[in-house]
Amino acid sequence: MTASLALDAESLYAELRRAVQPLMGPHTRLAGVISGGWWLAERLHADLGREGEPGAVSSALHRDDFASRGLSSSGQTRLPFEVDGSDILLLDDVLHTGRTIRAVLNELFDYGRPARVRLAVLVDRAGRELPVAADAAAARVALPAAQSLALARDENGRFELNVRPR
Repeated sequence: MTASLALDAESLYAELRRAVQPLMGPHTRLAGVISGGWWLAERLHADLGREGEPGAVSSALHRDDFASRGLSSSGQTRLPFEVDGSDILLLDDVLHTGRTIRAVLNELFDYGRPARVRLAVLVDRAGRELPVAADAAAARVALPAAQSLALARDENGRFELNVRPR
């Protein structure tokens, strides 16, 4: 018997939007982890009517598996705001081991020293290897280590979550 996991990404996005509102101050800047977190930040930024642009942060240069994985072609860090002294809400699609967030924080600090960084994720899937926790998560699920969970967008910009074998 196999169990299937059905996660409605659009419903989770609505929950995430609700959950981050108490974390948002008038000067809070949004930044998303490339790529799924960036998609969330971009849409959330528009839906909340925030001024300016959200940032995009790549984990590629600071990954602890860089030697085996190489440089990703998924995108480069772009922070269209001053990082020094900023209140930053970092968004990602899935929080698993914490290693991507560690790499993203290192990248973010290459650009300056924020006053505060908080983390919001669509799904916290457990399995942490580093002491990283989300301030807001739309869902918390447990998946076997042999499976991965990834956010995708359809042609209309709607979110989908896909569970795949690793």
